[in-house]
Parts: sequence; structure tokens; C-alpha cells
Amino acid sequence: MFIQTLLLMAFLAADWRSAFDVSKRDLGPTGRNGYFILEPGYKLHFKGGKTSMIMTVLNETKMIDGVETRVVEDREWENGKLAEVTRDYYAIDRKTGDVYYFGEDVDVYKNGKVASHKGSWLSGIKGAQFGLYMPAKPVVGDRFQQEVAPRNKAVDRSEVIAIGETVKTPAGTFEKCVHMKDSSRLEPTADHKFYAPGVGLLKDAELELVKIERN
Repeated sequence: MFIQTLLLMAFLAADWRSAFDVSKRDLGPTGRNGYFILEPGYKLHFKGGKTSMIMTVLNETKMIDGVETRVVEDREWENGKLAEVTRDYYAIDRKTGDVYYFGEDVDVYKNGKVASHKGSWLSGIKGAQFGLYMPAKPVVGDRFQQEVAPRNKAVDRSEVIAIGETVKTPAGTFEKCVHMKDSSRLEPTADHKFYAPGVGLLKDAELELVKIERN
């Protein structure tokens, strides 16, 4: 298993950026770049079909792999019933504005109770390493790992497809948006996401932004 993990990590590094020139001393839990906000109280509401989600930047941090990270909670409902609660951990580079992803704690619900923690991982545990989530200056064609945790079966990656798009959502029309394609070597499908300057995520597959809250 250890050799297989090393081979997979080497394969990932050869195809997508998985090592990042950043000092942990420059990483902190609060701030923003053009497309991602890590400020406590910031909240985005999404809806798509029978699914709804609320993304909240919590007034809470967590030390992971020697870095103080910001906790962002994603709370998702299916047909009005709670389906999943994820606590994502991010840190922003104070010098560049790049946002890095340090892992997630996942609670998957079934019949009102936690049924599993599928997808959970943390940087620094079981060989996992943090990945790049949102560069401050996206470049079309850039491809990078957001998750580097093969043993946890968490190897999500992202590719910058376009910059400068106009996107319409129930929350409004946004210009100069970034179009990203998120995928995984472990899954056959990919999700297209759109981010707006000064707002963040607008669309995630079928989910669309319906409301913005700034406390």
C-alpha cells in the first residue's frame, strides 16, 4: 500500500501541480483574494433542483499541519433533509493571496443521523499534504491539486478553463468571472464552477447562488 501511494503521488505531481512554493509562516486564517473570501460571518446560499447548500465562514480556526486555518462550513440538504455537513479548512498566503486547502471533516447524514465520514482528510496525517484551492491570479490552462491525500481517497484537482466570463444567477449577474473545472482521478465526472470577483463561488454544478450575507 505504501509503494502504491508513492507511485500515485508521483503520477499526480507529473501531471498536475501538487507541490507549492509557499512558506507555512506566510499562511494565515483570515483574508481574501479576488475570488475567495475568508472573513468570519461571510455566508453564501445556493440552490439547485432539490438540493440546497449554505457556505459559512465561521469565527473559528483550527491548527492543522503547523498552520492556523479558517473553518468554513458547508451545510447541504436534499429534499429538505440534512444530507451532509462539511468543515473545510483553508489558509491564505499573506504575500501572494493564494488560498490553500488543508483538509475537511465530513459528516454524511442518513435518516437524520451521521452515517459516515467519507472523504475526511487532514494535511499532515497519513501522508496527506495541503493543496492549492484558489490562486490569487488564475491563469487559463493552469492545473493543480486541491487535495493531495491518496490514502484517504481525496485527490480533487482543478483546472482554470476561462477568465472574464459573465454569469447569471438568482442572486444577480456577475462579470469578469473565473470558470474552473474540478475533477478527480477516482471519479469519471467533473464539476464546473464559477467564481466572481469580490463574491466567490457563484455556481457549483447545478447549484446556483441565491443570496449573499455579509455580517
